[in-house]
Amino acid sequence: MTRKKETTDIEKQAVLFSVLADPTRLKLLNLLSQQQEPNALCVNALAYQLGVTQSAISQHLRVLKSAGLVKGERRGYRIHYFVSNEGLIQAQEHISCALPVKEKAASRNSAGET
Repeated sequence: MTRKKETTDIEKQAVLFSVLADPTRLKLLNLLSQQQEPNALCVNALAYQLGVTQSAISQHLRVLKSAGLVKGERRGYRIHYFVSNEGLIQAQEHISCALPVKEKAASRNSAGET
């Protein structure tokens, strides 16, 4: 891997980790991931379920959308949000590259050793 590509990957990983570092964003992702297609939730429903203001939810959704983890779909007057499966797959790949699991450690952990 070239040095420039490695730096770009690390920067992408750092952005992803900063997006996921906020507890409210993790709660939003968790709540949205529990929705089955074509069900999705609007800002009002998300704010109510999480006990957070609508403006705070909107700001968190903006960050999650810019990271590619959430998509919005206009339905009438409201936009309904759902998790982007493609975005989650890409995020998992970034996390796996940033924090690779070594075989020896993985087999030890599966055997119940610490």
